[in-house]
Amino acid sequence: MVLEYEKYHVKTAKSGLDGVEIFKEFKPQIVLLDVKMPGFNGIDVLRNLKEVEKNVEVIMISGHSGIEEAVEASKLGAFDFLEKPVSREKLTLTVRNAFEKNSLVRENFFLKNINEQKYNMIGESPVMKELRKTISKVARTNSTVLIMGDSGTGKELIARNLHIQSSRKDRNFVQINCAAIPEELIESELFGHEKGSFTGAFEKKIGKFDSAHKGSIFLDEIGDLSLKAQAKVLRVLEEGEIQRVGSSEIKKVDVRIIAATNKDLPEEIRNGRFREDLYFRLNVVPVTSPSLNERRDDIPILVEHFLKIFSEENNFKKREFSTSAIESMKKYNWKGNIRELRNVVERVLIMTDSKKIGEGDLPDYFRTNESSELIDLSDIKEWKDFKKESEKFFLEKKLDEFNNNLARTAREINLPRSNLYKKIENLGIIINNNREADNGLPHTNGEESPGSAGQDGF
Repeated sequence: MVLEYEKYHVKTAKSGLDGVEIFKEFKPQIVLLDVKMPGFNGIDVLRNLKEVEKNVEVIMISGHSGIEEAVEASKLGAFDFLEKPVSREKLTLTVRNAFEKNSLVRENFFLKNINEQKYNMIGESPVMKELRKTISKVARTNSTVLIMGDSGTGKELIARNLHIQSSRKDRNFVQINCAAIPEELIESELFGHEKGSFTGAFEKKIGKFDSAHKGSIFLDEIGDLSLKAQAKVLRVLEEGEIQRVGSSEIKKVDVRIIAATNKDLPEEIRNGRFREDLYFRLNVVPVTSPSLNERRDDIPILVEHFLKIFSEENNFKKREFSTSAIESMKKYNWKGNIRELRNVVERVLIMTDSKKIGEGDLPDYFRTNESSELIDLSDIKEWKDFKKESEKFFLEKKLDEFNNNLARTAREINLPRSNLYKKIENLGIIINNNREADNGLPHTNGEESPGSAGQDGF
């Protein structure tokens, strides 16, 4: 009567067994449970209820229970223990507190589910199925993982899934982009610093490794880490120890390291820009993030996924892409990978009003892309000219596919790198971005330039 007067929806049970059955159907947020009952006592019922729904709040009530039963109930997850006779004020206050706690727990569970859904790996292509299988195996361990792949392929998504599926999922996932932080500040960001340890250090700072204690840290673009910082990361991997800038104290941390790069690290090692010992410590379990061009059959699913997200976020009316638009997108050379596809879907949704998005609604470069897929044979008269144009066309396409990364292109097409340089020079192929071409442009003598290194740019 008291609880119904307070506007709670109440159901009662005459015994413990009866209560368990009603609970399964009624699914209440709060249970008031007597300890002493014939046949099936309150402790047994509590144990059963928690097996059915661990988040239910159970308030135990007893007139003559001892400390032992109260302790047992607490261990099993009881919210509170009330003694008979229970006053109206005590009852309503305890139920209100239990309701508030349960509402917060349910809200957190809901938000956590929404958050984890953001990191669902979309795709049913063979490479994606294999990737999910690898993540499932690796996530259960504490092994260090090195994720390799081009920009925009979803390396962060892989790292998130490794964390979400691990035993550390309830702890922090700390992310840091090593390329986005100036070299003079990266050590402070990673390991923290003491007050006054350098100009501008006005207060003590906790580093990312400290924040990730018992959780996971994701070192994105680790190929851009300075050699000095690399040495300190190696120490964490080998000894589990960190040292703040300006401090003599050595601190132990328990962190799972997940690193990612779009650089050719073996090439960086040969050029003295990356530590070989750190590479071997990071590369315990290598995972490759496939490019979108390797999983074109996933494009319709990804488009549908992005359509749903952007429509919900912006309250757009329901729309769809035509078959011809999807086919055009499947033929396109996605240099920017998933990131580029996501941007295209968002842009088209904003700029197009029609319910069905056609091929003509796609950006202009989708249509010019098709014409570039064929060699113009009208001016080719001799076999040697055709052979030259075919080689040029093939190399230009491969260089474009691998973002002008000469080292990777040579490796993928199984051509010695020096030969690739000579071909580029002889065929008059222009590399648009020297940095992304790894600064290894051909010389007149056909030799590689010193310090050439592969860089997967975006």
